[in-house]
Amino acid sequence: MVSPTSTLFSYNFTDHHILSPFPTIPKSFIGLCKPFHSRVPTSIHLHFTPNSFIVRAVIKWRCPKQIHPPNCDRGFQNKVLYLESIGIDSFSLIENHPMLITASLSDIKSTVEYMTSMDFTAIEFRRIVGMCPEILTTKVSDVIPVFTFLLREALVKGSDIKHAIYRRPRLLVCSVDKQLRPTLYFLQSIGIEEVSKHTYLLSCSVEEKFMPRIDYFENIGFSRRDSTIMFRRFPPLFCYSIKNNLEPKYNYFVVEMGRDLKELIEFPQYFSFSLENRIKPRHKRCVEMGVCFPLPTLLKTSEMRFRNRLDVCLNSSTPLKTSPLWSAGGYID
Repeated sequence: MVSPTSTLFSYNFTDHHILSPFPTIPKSFIGLCKPFHSRVPTSIHLHFTPNSFIVRAVIKWRCPKQIHPPNCDRGFQNKVLYLESIGIDSFSLIENHPMLITASLSDIKSTVEYMTSMDFTAIEFRRIVGMCPEILTTKVSDVIPVFTFLLREALVKGSDIKHAIYRRPRLLVCSVDKQLRPTLYFLQSIGIEEVSKHTYLLSCSVEEKFMPRIDYFENIGFSRRDSTIMFRRFPPLFCYSIKNNLEPKYNYFVVEMGRDLKELIEFPQYFSFSLENRIKPRHKRCVEMGVCFPLPTLLKTSEMRFRNRLDVCLNSSTPLKTSPLWSAGGYID
């Protein structure tokens, strides 16, 4: 029964004739409805209300009876209804993660209930699913060991566990034995003691992500020891793109700024600042005024404090780089 405040829309996939006004359906939806042999959707009827994107979805299929399992349409419909009931755009989600088509509704419900029991709000859970839709096709029996690992081995505090997952939802779909634990051991082996503060790194591949970045710094002149020290001092460095971040900023540091590589070892956070919006403008202003600040002072200070320090330099003599005052930053502070 269609209520007076709702509208029933109909769209025919066979001849693409719009029977009545209908909001655009992703083209890939047709493809998402075909994974089972030759089954092809002939039409879809969606029941819309002003306050809900999709309330009811009824899909009709054209496929041979012998390959059409009993109640398969009903099962898919129930899955769509359930996902929409918890505020998740099912069509968009299935488009990005087709495995949901074959996932068990009971498993999906179990995962949602478990995450809810871990005090994630509906909004937080929707964000987690949006970033990592695979979580809905991951069984609770595979999720629980991740929480256990984070608490007992990565030493994440119970009060911080939600933040760790919210920041990096992909942790929930990683294998403890094949991914999380080996990465933890690697990070600890290079001297990163408080991995609990950098749990987002645990879902990264040592071979595909960490080692190429360490090798990059070795190839441009740093020793393995110094390269490791940089990552130990600033673990987020592992997340930066070599081509789009490390390489252009290093080239500017060496060619335009002409500074000592030792400064990068001491302050690898240099790579976290915007080249166009922070590094270049401030370096150019220092060159124009004939001053040279230590990297932390050059980049970390607010714009107002940076200007004030430049003004101070105009009214006093500038210490040489070899001066203890310069290296300690005492002249600036």
